[in-house]
Amino acid sequence: MSDIDPFKDNDGGLAVQEAKPKLKRPPLYKVMLLNDDFTPMDFVVEILTNFFGMNEDRATQVMLQVHTQGVGVCGTYTKDVAETKVHIVNDYSREHQHPLMCTMEEA
Repeated sequence: MSDIDPFKDNDGGLAVQEAKPKLKRPPLYKVMLLNDDFTPMDFVVEILTNFFGMNEDRATQVMLQVHTQGVGVCGTYTKDVAETKVHIVNDYSREHQHPLMCTMEEA
């Protein structure tokens, strides 16, 4: 027969605290459109509304930023989402014979 009573606290008086894992937020990435001299402005607005969920006014602001400053930020996402958006936008642009480039960089 065992000396250990299953109904008695047998940890020798030690307090046991479970360690909580220290979670770090994943790095975020900015998805950006780069200006070119050929893509129509309305196509850029279409990209921003269709793929980035912007309303018409916000999309126009970002399109003008791309046009005047050479680059515009479309949004900030986790790496997988950012890579997917870049790929989808670049494919869509090529399908419509536009040289518009979408890229990403760590935020």
